[in-house]
Amino acid sequence: MQWGGQRSTGLVDVLDRVLDKGLVIAGDIKISLAEVELLTIRIRLIVCSIDKAEQVGLDWWKYDHHLAPGKQPLLAENEALRKQIQILERKVAQLAEETVAARRGAPAAGRPPAAGVPKRRR
Repeated sequence: MQWGGQRSTGLVDVLDRVLDKGLVIAGDIKISLAEVELLTIRIRLIVCSIDKAEQVGLDWWKYDHHLAPGKQPLLAENEALRKQIQILERKVAQLAEETVAARRGAPAAGRPPAAGVPKRRR
Protein backbone atom coordinates (compact mmCIF):
# COMPACT_ATOMS: atom_id res chain seq x y z
CA MET A 1 0.00 0.00 0.00
CA GLN A 2 2.97 2.28 0.45
CA TRP A 3 3.66 2.37 -3.29
CA GLY A 4 0.13 3.62 -4.14
CA GLY A 5 0.45 6.45 -1.61
CA GLN A 6 3.74 7.61 -3.08
CA ARG A 7 2.32 7.48 -6.57
CA SER A 8 -0.64 9.61 -5.48
CA THR A 9 1.69 12.18 -3.95
CA GLY A 10 3.86 12.10 -7.08
CA LEU A 11 0.83 12.67 -9.31
CA VAL A 12 -0.27 15.63 -7.20
CA ASP A 13 3.25 17.06 -7.43
CA VAL A 14 3.28 16.60 -11.21
CA LEU A 15 -0.13 18.24 -11.62
CA ASP A 16 0.88 21.09 -9.33
CA ARG A 17 4.04 21.66 -11.36
CA VAL A 18 2.22 21.43 -14.70
CA LEU A 19 -0.42 23.93 -13.57
CA ASP A 20 2.25 26.24 -12.17
CA LYS A 21 4.69 26.05 -15.09
CA GLY A 22 2.27 25.06 -17.85
CA LEU A 23 2.17 22.48 -20.61
CA VAL A 24 1.33 23.35 -24.20
CA ILE A 25 0.61 20.90 -26.98
CA ALA A 26 -0.02 22.40 -30.40
CA GLY A 27 -0.19 20.91 -33.84
CA ASP A 28 -1.75 21.08 -37.27
CA ILE A 29 -2.82 18.15 -39.37
CA LYS A 30 -3.27 18.88 -43.07
CA ILE A 31 -4.56 16.41 -45.61
CA SER A 32 -3.78 17.23 -49.23
CA LEU A 33 -4.25 15.49 -52.53
CA ALA A 34 -2.22 16.61 -55.54
CA GLU A 35 -1.17 19.76 -53.68
CA VAL A 36 -4.82 20.67 -52.99
CA GLU A 37 -5.55 21.02 -49.30
CA LEU A 38 -8.65 18.99 -48.45
CA LEU A 39 -8.73 19.13 -44.67
CA THR A 40 -6.95 21.00 -41.90
CA ILE A 41 -7.26 20.11 -38.24
CA ARG A 42 -5.78 22.58 -35.77
CA ILE A 43 -5.06 21.20 -32.33
CA ARG A 44 -4.22 23.47 -29.41
CA LEU A 45 -4.01 22.11 -25.89
CA ILE A 46 -2.89 24.10 -22.87
CA VAL A 47 -2.66 22.62 -19.43
CA CYS A 48 -1.92 25.39 -16.97
CA SER A 49 -3.71 27.93 -14.89
CA ILE A 50 -5.37 30.79 -16.76
CA ASP A 51 -3.24 33.27 -14.87
CA LYS A 52 -0.06 31.52 -15.98
CA ALA A 53 -1.24 31.35 -19.59
CA GLU A 54 -1.97 35.08 -19.67
CA GLN A 55 1.30 35.79 -17.90
CA VAL A 56 3.28 34.17 -20.71
CA GLY A 57 1.14 35.76 -23.43
CA LEU A 58 -1.03 32.79 -24.36
CA ASP A 59 -4.44 34.33 -24.80
CA TRP A 60 -5.48 33.10 -28.24
CA TRP A 61 -8.67 31.62 -26.83
CA LYS A 62 -9.95 35.17 -26.27
CA TYR A 63 -9.80 35.95 -30.00
CA ASP A 64 -10.66 32.59 -31.60
CA HIS A 65 -14.23 32.95 -32.88
CA HIS A 66 -14.79 29.23 -32.35
CA LEU A 67 -14.00 29.56 -28.65
CA ALA A 68 -15.55 32.98 -28.03
CA PRO A 69 -19.17 32.54 -29.15
CA GLY A 70 -20.13 35.91 -27.67
CA LYS A 71 -18.59 37.58 -30.72
CA GLN A 72 -20.97 35.91 -33.21
CA PRO A 73 -23.85 38.34 -32.55
CA LEU A 74 -21.43 41.25 -32.93
CA LEU A 75 -20.23 39.94 -36.28
CA ALA A 76 -23.82 39.52 -37.48
CA GLU A 77 -24.71 43.04 -36.33
CA ASN A 78 -21.58 44.40 -38.03
CA GLU A 79 -22.57 42.75 -41.33
CA ALA A 80 -26.13 44.12 -41.07
CA LEU A 81 -24.81 47.62 -40.42
CA ARG A 82 -22.48 47.38 -43.43
CA LYS A 83 -25.46 46.46 -45.64
CA GLN A 84 -27.47 49.41 -44.28
CA ILE A 85 -24.55 51.76 -44.99
CA GLN A 86 -24.37 50.52 -48.59
CA ILE A 87 -28.10 51.13 -49.05
CA LEU A 88 -27.81 54.62 -47.57
CA GLU A 89 -24.80 55.45 -49.76
CA ARG A 90 -26.75 54.44 -52.86
CA LYS A 91 -29.71 56.59 -51.78
CA VAL A 92 -27.46 59.60 -51.15
CA ALA A 93 -25.84 59.19 -54.57
CA GLN A 94 -29.27 58.92 -56.19
CA LEU A 95 -30.54 62.04 -54.38
CA ALA A 96 -27.41 63.97 -55.35
CA GLU A 97 -27.92 62.96 -58.98
CA GLU A 98 -31.57 64.02 -58.86
CA THR A 99 -30.66 67.36 -57.28
CA VAL A 100 -28.06 68.12 -59.95
CA ALA A 101 -30.52 67.14 -62.68
CA ALA A 102 -33.28 69.27 -61.15
CA ARG A 103 -31.00 72.30 -61.06
CA ARG A 104 -30.20 71.79 -64.74
CA GLY A 105 -33.84 71.27 -65.57
CA ALA A 106 -33.40 67.75 -66.91
CA PRO A 107 -34.79 64.50 -65.48
CA ALA A 108 -32.26 62.36 -63.62
CA ALA A 109 -31.23 59.03 -65.16
CA GLY A 110 -34.52 57.88 -66.61
CA ARG A 111 -36.75 59.53 -64.03
CA PRO A 112 -39.44 62.12 -64.71
CA PRO A 113 -38.75 65.61 -63.34
CA ALA A 114 -39.83 66.10 -59.74
CA ALA A 115 -43.23 67.75 -59.36
CA GLY A 116 -43.20 71.30 -58.09
CA VAL A 117 -39.59 71.99 -59.07
CA PRO A 118 -39.51 75.09 -61.25
CA LYS A 119 -37.21 75.16 -64.26
CA ARG A 120 -34.54 77.84 -64.23
CA ARG A 121 -34.51 80.42 -67.00
CA ARG A 122 -31.24 81.44 -68.57
